[in-house]
Amino acid sequence: MAYDFDLFVIGAGSGGVRAARFAAGFGAKVAVAESRYLGGTCVNVGCVPKKLLVYGAHVADELEQAAGYGWSLEEGHFDWGTLIANKNREIERLNGIYRNLLVNSGVTLLQGHARLTGANEVEVEGQRYSARHILIATGGWPQVPDIPGKELAITSNEAFYLKSLPRRVLVVGGGYIAVEFAGIFQGLGAATSLLYRGDLFLRGFDGSVRTHLKEELEKRGLDLQFNADIQHIDKLEDGSLKATLKDGRELQADCVFYATGRRPMLDNLGLENTGVELDERGYIRVDEQYQTTAPSVLAIGDVIGRVQLTPVALAEGMAVARRLFKPEQYRPVDYQNIPTAVFSQPPIGTVGLTEEQALAAGHKVQIFESRFRAMKLTLTDIQEKTLMKLVVDADTDKVLGCHMVGPDAGEIIQGLGIALKAGATKQQFDETIGVHPTAAEEFVTLRTASR
Repeated sequence: MAYDFDLFVIGAGSGGVRAARFAAGFGAKVAVAESRYLGGTCVNVGCVPKKLLVYGAHVADELEQAAGYGWSLEEGHFDWGTLIANKNREIERLNGIYRNLLVNSGVTLLQGHARLTGANEVEVEGQRYSARHILIATGGWPQVPDIPGKELAITSNEAFYLKSLPRRVLVVGGGYIAVEFAGIFQGLGAATSLLYRGDLFLRGFDGSVRTHLKEELEKRGLDLQFNADIQHIDKLEDGSLKATLKDGRELQADCVFYATGRRPMLDNLGLENTGVELDERGYIRVDEQYQTTAPSVLAIGDVIGRVQLTPVALAEGMAVARRLFKPEQYRPVDYQNIPTAVFSQPPIGTVGLTEEQALAAGHKVQIFESRFRAMKLTLTDIQEKTLMKLVVDADTDKVLGCHMVGPDAGEIIQGLGIALKAGATKQQFDETIGVHPTAAEEFVTLRTASR
């Protein structure tokens, strides 16, 4: 049978665009359908604009530190509107780049909602297209618990387009998005509280990292409320919001921001017409080659619920394109030792196993841990501490995990990700000469096990 396309991609986010571009480069006839914005969550309402807002919030730290270096500055004034306008302009520029990447690769770009009408057929705005392979890369969507007043809350989707900076913000959630936005709002001048229903945020991260970040955020004056959960939200006569907690307490704010999880974006996708099955968590079920239970339909990225990170979706998109159209170049995605950053303030960088994971896996471990005040702060009154930690297999000397909380953690951990991927030992870390004076050199000068 002759098909209109060799590959039809639904979703022009990071993974979908990568798969489409490379498939077209391998000679396939490719189409991409997108109903919202080019670049997906990351470019539009995710990691890119979030990082720009983190930079903006961090300026407050630079201003605070300036006096110690002889700079006399008048009290600064922050304008939310300017930051958002400049952010919007940059996102528009990136949207254009994504469009050019697709079009210049020979991909047919269809703007509209795509719906599967069969295992080899897609409908976009009333027009039907056949395809040998269909790739679902529609990403995720934030979700707010079903509580009275949920419509009064916002998520990360809306936070990037607020008309003004709220004076008082309640951030609800214990994952990295909640922690990052709490730092953004507080750093830009809002009175911010972070509410989490558990005992301590960032479940799944190394215990030392979680505890250290908690201590540093408290030093900065962020109001952390654990074992706290909102029962309902009400709007008051003056336009502000009142959040009633399950323990009976009432908190007032101008904005309630929810970061309590994301769901796969499968709305009106037509999966019932294909035989594609979902797993027990509601994500699309795929095998190791991203093939669904309908052989002609594949899925990658956040909709399959594996590692929900942009670089992982990119790698999955590349793997699909190679396997289908350039099999001699195919290699599976390695989900081990993926470096990760949380752009909290201070930021986190981590790669490999946590101490808890290493012990649970049966490793006999040595822990090397250091807390110190960064050199940049020695001429200031700021008492922030940096944490660096290595988790080492005591029998093989292999470094199992590297963890950091402190300035430039994400930049530093990227290089250590290569070392762990290569199977580096603690001895090799010790024999590596450090760059002096830097914080990063601490990772190669940790000589004595702390436990």
